[in-house]
Amino acid sequence: MESSATSLAATPPMGWNSWNMFGSEISEKAIRETADAITASGLKDCGYEYIVIDDCWSQKESRDSNGDLFPDPRKFPNGMKALADYVHEKGLKIGIYSDAAERTCAGYIGSYGFEDQDAQLWASWGMDFLKYDYCNAPADQAAAIRRYKRMGEALKKTGREFLYSLCEWGGRYPYLWGKDAGGAMWRVSGDVFDSWVDIWVPTYNFYGIGVDTSFDIAARVYEYGGPGGWNDLDMLVVGLKGKGQVTGNGMSFIEYQTHMSLWCIACSPLMIGCDVRTMEKETAFLLTNREVLAVNQDKAGIPGRRVRQYGSLEIWKKPLLDGSVAVALINRGSTGNDITLKASDTGMLDTSKTARNLWTQEDIADFKEELILRVQPHQTILLKVSV
Repeated sequence: MESSATSLAATPPMGWNSWNMFGSEISEKAIRETADAITASGLKDCGYEYIVIDDCWSQKESRDSNGDLFPDPRKFPNGMKALADYVHEKGLKIGIYSDAAERTCAGYIGSYGFEDQDAQLWASWGMDFLKYDYCNAPADQAAAIRRYKRMGEALKKTGREFLYSLCEWGGRYPYLWGKDAGGAMWRVSGDVFDSWVDIWVPTYNFYGIGVDTSFDIAARVYEYGGPGGWNDLDMLVVGLKGKGQVTGNGMSFIEYQTHMSLWCIACSPLMIGCDVRTMEKETAFLLTNREVLAVNQDKAGIPGRRVRQYGSLEIWKKPLLDGSVAVALINRGSTGNDITLKASDTGMLDTSKTARNLWTQEDIADFKEELILRVQPHQTILLKVSV
C-alpha cells in the first residue's frame, strides 16, 4: 500500500503560498480572492491545487484559554474553518504554517510542545497541508529530526491526510531523513529572493539566495528527490517584479523563464509566490505552459541532473516516462554563447532524434550526433528530445 506521503505527492506538489507577496499582511480576503483567481485564471486546471497560509496568521502573543492557537481576528474575522470550507468549495486544498520552536520566524506562537494539540486543531479546521519552519530551534541535526518526527506523528494521529512540508533550509540535510519524519517535501536552501544573484537582506540579517545559486544546490541534491519526497528549491518568485516580501534586484522575463525551467527539470514543488489576482500575461505564460509543467509532473518522478558544465554553460537531463528526455541548455553567463548538445548528453546514441522547444511548443530540429543552439545570457532553452 502507498504511504500517505507517496499518494499525496506522487509528483511535486503545486500551489500558491502567501509569504513572498503578502508576508505579515496576509488576510482572509487575500486568501478568498486568491482562490477565486486560481480557479478563474486556469491555474487550477494546470494542477496548482494548494493555497498555503504562511507565517503571521495567528494571534501573535499567546494561545487562548484552552491552549489553542487562534487566528488574528483582524486578519481572519470568520475563522479558519469557514475559510477552509470556501477553498474546498473551489475544488482546491488549503494549508497552514507553524514552526518547530516556541516562536515562528516572524515571532508568532510556534508549535513546539503542542504538536498533538495543534495538529488536531488544524485537522478540525479542514487543513490539508502544513509548512513547518525551523526558526528559533536548536542547530543540531538530531534535534531537528526529533522535532520534525514529533509533528509528523501528530499529523498522522489526526486521521486526516496532510501534505507535510519541512522548511529546515537544508543545513541539517533533510533530504536524508525528511521522508522518515513523514515529510513529502523538504527545503534544500535558504530563502530565494527576486534576484538573479545572492543579495544581502538587512531586514532579515542574512543573504537571500539568487536563482543563479539554486542551480548548484539542485545539482548537489538531485538524487534524493522522487515520488513521495521532493527537494524543495523554495517558493517561486516568478512574476513578483520587485513587489512583496522577497524583493531583490528583480529579474527579466528571460531570467524568470530560466527560474521556472530549473524548478521544473529539478522536480521542485511549484508554489507560486506572486499576486495571482493581478497576474500579467507574461507571468501567466510562464506559470501555465502545460508542456513545461509536464516535465515537472512526469510520472517517472526522476529529478534532472547536470550532465555537462563548461564555464558558465550547462546541460541538464531528465528522463521521462515515455522514453524521451527533457534537456535544459543553460547560459549562466553574461554573454550569448552557442551550446552543443551531444547525443551522449541525451543517452540516445546512434539514432535520429527530434528536439522540441517546450517554451515555444515547436519542433525545432532533427539531429543524430549533435545540435548547436545559441543561448542568450541567463537564458535556458528547455527541450524535449525524443526518437
